[in-house]
Amino acid sequence: MADVVMLDSGGSNLASVQFAFERLGVAAALSRDPERIRRASHVVLPGVGAAGPGMARLRAAGLDRLIPTLTQPVLGVCLGMQLLFQSSAEGDTACLGILAGRLERFDTARCGRVPHMGWNRIDGVRDSPLLAGLGADAFAYFVHSYAAPVTAATVATCDYGGAFAAVVSERNFHGAQFHPERSALVGARLLANFLELE
Repeated sequence: MADVVMLDSGGSNLASVQFAFERLGVAAALSRDPERIRRASHVVLPGVGAAGPGMARLRAAGLDRLIPTLTQPVLGVCLGMQLLFQSSAEGDTACLGILAGRLERFDTARCGRVPHMGWNRIDGVRDSPLLAGLGADAFAYFVHSYAAPVTAATVATCDYGGAFAAVVSERNFHGAQFHPERSALVGARLLANFLELE
């Protein structure tokens, strides 16, 4: 059984992500304790809101220094995925720097409404255990105004006025821009796939 720890970073989606793991039969503990986090088999970095306050919460808890040193599978969810990158144009925020790239705001001239909110298709661009069983017509639920670029770490994209990274994976660090806890069977499958990673 996976020993999942969710980083207690103060995000408002903590309970809903915990419940998504409960539906898979896994109790995900909340913790800011470095030793407890290091002992976990899997670590989740949830988050909603803006990059600046999100990074400020991580720094206040000392988690900004801990996260890049983790060696077990780590999953960033929504803002948690964004914070894995080098920086965000949102408040010109320096992020964790684990993944190369900078988050940019959606261009309303190209995509219309911002934020990107609702169901949209994710398209796999390379093989990844995270995408196992998702199929060609996988739809997930998104809520975000800033998007990660398509880089070597991108395993799935989404199109909203142009392609952006929807799922990323590099070494032991992974991320989903969409909300798996709100994405029905697709979200549940991605979380189950994450739990299978070693």
